[in-house]
Order: sequence, then C-alpha cells, then structure tokens
Amino acid sequence: MSGGGGRRQQSRGRGRGSRRSSDLPTLPADGLRIVPLGGLGEIGRNMTVFEHAGRLLIVDCGVLFPEEHQPGVDVILPDFSWIRDRLDKVDAIVLTHGHEDHIGGVPYLLRERPDIPVVGSRLTLAFLEAKLQEHRIKPVTVRVSEGDRRSFGPFDCEFVAVNHSIPDGLAVAIRTAAGLVLHTGDFKMDQFPLDGRVTDLRAFARLGEEGVDLFLVDSTNAEVPGFTVSEGELSPAIEAVFRTTPGRVIVSSFASHVHRIQQVLDAARDHGRKVAFVGRSMVRNMGIAADLGYLDIPKGLVVDLKQLERLPANQIAMICTGSQGEPLAALSRMARRDHPIRITEGDTVLLASSLIPGNENAIYRVINELTRWGANVVHKGNAKVHVSGHASAGELAYCYNIVQPSNVLPVHGEWRHLRANADIAIRTGVDPTRALIGHDGAVVDLVDGQAKITGSIPAGLVYVDAMTVGGATEESLHVRRTLAEEGVITVVCIVDADTGKLVEEPDYLAHGFEHEPGDFAKATPAIQKALTTATKEGIDDIEQVEDLVRQAMSNWVHRQARRSPLIIPVIVDA
Repeated sequence: MSGGGGRRQQSRGRGRGSRRSSDLPTLPADGLRIVPLGGLGEIGRNMTVFEHAGRLLIVDCGVLFPEEHQPGVDVILPDFSWIRDRLDKVDAIVLTHGHEDHIGGVPYLLRERPDIPVVGSRLTLAFLEAKLQEHRIKPVTVRVSEGDRRSFGPFDCEFVAVNHSIPDGLAVAIRTAAGLVLHTGDFKMDQFPLDGRVTDLRAFARLGEEGVDLFLVDSTNAEVPGFTVSEGELSPAIEAVFRTTPGRVIVSSFASHVHRIQQVLDAARDHGRKVAFVGRSMVRNMGIAADLGYLDIPKGLVVDLKQLERLPANQIAMICTGSQGEPLAALSRMARRDHPIRITEGDTVLLASSLIPGNENAIYRVINELTRWGANVVHKGNAKVHVSGHASAGELAYCYNIVQPSNVLPVHGEWRHLRANADIAIRTGVDPTRALIGHDGAVVDLVDGQAKITGSIPAGLVYVDAMTVGGATEESLHVRRTLAEEGVITVVCIVDADTGKLVEEPDYLAHGFEHEPGDFAKATPAIQKALTTATKEGIDDIEQVEDLVRQAMSNWVHRQARRSPLIIPVIVDA
C-alpha cells in the first residue's frame, strides 16, 4: 500500500483450521510450497514464504500499524514461528519496494539471523539500511535492478520494473523445478509516471509466453473500476494550494512518497516558497532520496526550520509526517498544540495521502483540530490531492489477459479485495478452481502445474510494544482497553484467615470510575459472602480467593452502574 498502514482480521491462522508444520502433507520433491504469513485478509504486514527442495525464499517482510483498540502497540509483525527453527534454510529475503508494510518487519527477522541476504533495488535497500542502523544491524545486501536475474539456492529470480507510489518498485518472477511464479508486489500501470519508469508489460507478456504457473497479484484496488489516475494529474490541485494560500503551506505525506513530495517541491519553487522537512523519518528518507538522485531539490529551496521561521508566511512551506493521524507524528502534535509549529489563521494544511481504512477517526480528529486553530485543510475528500499506487480492476484485467496464468493467488488485500481480484481473473478465463482465495497461514502447494490449498499454519498478529516483541497479547490489550474505557477499582481486604471474616471495612481505591463517597460500602456484604463461601468450601489458595472477591465485586458494580471496570482484589491476612 502507499506508505504502509493497514487493516486486518483479528484472528487468523490460530486455533480452528490451523495445523502444525508436522501435520501438513509432505511436499513432493518437485513441488513448491507458498505460505503467506501476512497480507491476505488485510492490507499490510506483507510476507510470503516460498519453500522448494528443502530451502526457503521470503518475499517482503512488512508491518501493520495499530488501530485504536490496540493501545500501547507500536507495530504489528508477521508470526515467524513457522520458519523460526528453519532460518538456516532461508536463502534470501527479496523486497519488492521500500514501503513500511513491505520492509518494516525485516529488522525483527534479522535479529534472529542477521546474515540472511536481503535483495532489493537501490532505493529500497537505502531505506532499509537507514532503518537497520537504528537497530544496530549491518545487513548482507544484494542490489538488483529491473532486468536482472539472480539465483538464491534453488530459486531463480528475475526482476521486473513496476510502477507504484514509490520509486524502484519490482515484481519478481521465481523459477523452480515446480514451475514459474510471478509476484507483482504493489503495482499500478501509470502510463505517464513522473520518473518515466512504467510497469514492464512486455516482460509480463514474455513471462506469460513462457508459462506462468502461479500469479500472485496485488488486490488493493480490485474493487475500483477502470484505471488508476496518473500521479501527474495531481499537479493542478497542489499548484492551486500554493497559489491561493495567503499564509504557510504545510503538507503531510508518507515519508516514503518521493513522487508526491517532488510535486510539492516543484510547486514551492514555482511560487517562491522555501521548504523545510519536519519529522525524523521525513528528514531521513528525503535526504536518502536526494542523495541517490530520486528527488530533485533545486539549490537553496530546502532550508533549516529555524531559517524558514524568519521568512514571511507567504514564503513558507513545510513537509511533515502524520497524514494518517498517528499520535506521535508531527501533524498530530501540531493539531494538539504539542509542537513548536503553531497552526494559525491563513495556513493551509494539505493531506497528500489516502485515508487508510480504520484510520478515519484519527484523521478526522486531526482535521477538526487543525480547522479549530484556523487552518484551511485540503484532503482527498474535498480536492484531488491523492491518487492510489495500486492497479484498479481494468489494469488487473489487462495483466491477466497478458500473462494468462494457470493458477492465481490474489494477495495484498482484505477479503473483499481478494474476492474481487479472483473474480476478475475468472472473467478473463482462469479456471474458477484455480483462482484461490487464501488467508494468512494458508499453505498453497504447486505440484504438477496445479496450485491447491493443502493446509494452514499459525500466522497470528505479533505485537511490538516498546522494546518487547510478542509480549503484548490479546488478553493484555483487553486489560488496557478496560482501563481506558471502564477504569479500575482496587479492593483491599484484611481477613481473619481462620474465620474468613473481614476484620474491618475494605478499602476501595477507584481510578477512572465515577462514584459518590460511600457508594462502595454497599458492596461489602457481597465481598463478605464470597469470603465466607471460600472458607466453607476449604479454599485457601490466595489466588482462588481473590478470584471469588473479584467476581463478587464485578457483579455488584455491573448491577449498580452497568460498568465493567478492572477489579484488582488484594487479600491481607489479619
């Protein structure tokens, strides 16, 4: 996706329908196994594992960003459990492009085996290497370009140029004894891209003539009819913002959207404005893009923020992160008045990115706050300031007709996108039994030219919480949500261990739970009843006694207030 955010199902690959790898059918010697560990049933967290002749090849390893019901979570990773005891069998990690939902999980995988070769284009590897510096990992990298063909173990990989919302995107054709697989990565078919680099449909056609046994296709825009608009068609709307704004122009975009930021820089130059990059990731990525020649910055156009602040408002433009309402990003902090840059009357804020499903509330909250401080906010809903980086239905149909694959596995999309993509494939002539709708953890075996789903392995959500990976669970997130929404009540009971009687009235300590003085005293009989029950039944395990008190207090609170706060009982022997 453009920039990396994304939505997902909450439970997939775990529990019902999942199988341990030892339970899976044996892969024939001439077969190829494909296991998506992310990106199916969700937009983001893209990762696919290919297995052949006892060796593994990984295509992409991305992250998801948390939603509001996942408090305290920084990012969400694919589940590496299925390959963890076979990391020595991994011949390479192939990266299709440099967005977070495709490269963000690589540092966490390399923590477990740092010497896995990482394969990608020039800009993709540059973005990744900068990220890995923060994790103090020095990777083994293999730089490739479109037209290159490299072998990694039994996997013969050919790289094909594709157009996306970030430069240097690649599709990868993987040849093995089991057949030829073509993975598009994220792509569209912009015929007038800003960098002149079009999706190489001639290569797609050539591979189709060779015979594509399995086609993995980006599904993000499969429900959108027609063709995705060219990036260049945004220029008039961006130019209008710079021409009509009396005050400062503040543009928020993904920190990897080089093409979009180039358009903003061009508009700033044409209208006599100086530009400053705001936000650590924006400064880092645009510095990399400029150094490598992917971003053309006229001399003197980009200045330090302190220099910028000394200019008149109508000569100022800033480019920052935060287009998805991320709490710690620069734009969200400006909206909260928690940033040195103060929004004022006359400013225009341009949100030059899509609204990722699931982020709408956070984004509109930021828009409302910016408007409150006097800004004119221009976004996709009221102006043509964003186009997608993904192929729409018409482009997908063209690709199927060109490639004419034997089997299809739609990837990179929610369930509705996968289904729409499969339907397009079927309409172009793909056998309906060979247009597979998979899910994270689905095991797809390509044997004798036919692909089938043969099983499923665990592929749940792995939460990164500050310095811990996998420590946060659905249970702990439930506790956090309860604390945020319902509050917490601590009940301290001093109990005679012999009789089970309260020695004195319990202490009730409530936070985030509205109550009147003396309310909780009415709960004491219920607590005493629970303690008496424990004594009569010979329950002397302190945790079991606390559970009884917790349940008694919880039932009482729910009856009285129709609330379900977190209850923390503390039992002290007299």
